[in-house]
Amino acid sequence: MRIALGLEYDGSSWGGWQFQGHDPNTIQHALECALSKVADHPVSVVAAGRTDAGVHASGMVVHFDTHVVRSERSWVLGANRYLPDSVAVQWATLVQDEFHARFRALARRYRYLIYNHPYRSALMSQRATWHYHELNVPAMHAALRYLAGEHDFSSLRAAGCQARQPVRCIQHISLIARPPWILLDIQANGFLHHMVRNIIGVLLPVGEGKQQPGWVGEVLAARDRTVAGVTAPPYGLYFVDVLYPEDFVLPRWPIGPAWWQAD
Repeated sequence: MRIALGLEYDGSSWGGWQFQGHDPNTIQHALECALSKVADHPVSVVAAGRTDAGVHASGMVVHFDTHVVRSERSWVLGANRYLPDSVAVQWATLVQDEFHARFRALARRYRYLIYNHPYRSALMSQRATWHYHELNVPAMHAALRYLAGEHDFSSLRAAGCQARQPVRCIQHISLIARPPWILLDIQANGFLHHMVRNIIGVLLPVGEGKQQPGWVGEVLAARDRTVAGVTAPPYGLYFVDVLYPEDFVLPRWPIGPAWWQAD
């Protein structure tokens, strides 16, 4: 049988999601170890996305196969018993064998949080990106129209990106300002390696007044990574949601991070 899980984690101290076989400090390795203890047999998990070191998640979806019968509550409580405090399973549900956390995903959603203040925050140092220059949010928002829709994002992919082709469709992108916080909310049918962090890297010069909003369109048209801005830090990035075909009925969890919704 196949089980799907909803997962959240603080990626600050982790080497990213994917277990490479040489670094046990990954979220995948920790989750597989915990589930293997609950199932009493080796468990391998597949995730909807592969987050980098320092990146967080509030709505990651994973699946695994097992022959062991456990209640959904037992999978959640059992996994959380063996997981470190920075990783937590939020829900578990039995799904069809056709479900696949990665390949059946229709869209993924990220949020990126900027702390725009002259002085850094100690409490948020690993959960938001600090930017001390005052940012022009309307200018940054004007630049978003050049990113929405289907484009070749070669200029905004990491040099080592292994995706076969660079065309992606951004279905939704917006900026929310709650001074001193600025939140980028973005959903697409897929993301290239470092794509969201590189989008922040071109929005920041616009916010600082160093570039005009139209420059973002010029960057995309160039299809050249060297013409874009720097890659933003990972700490402000959150994997917050995955969309699947309606045939797969999964529990819905509030779009995170949770503390952002609290006010």
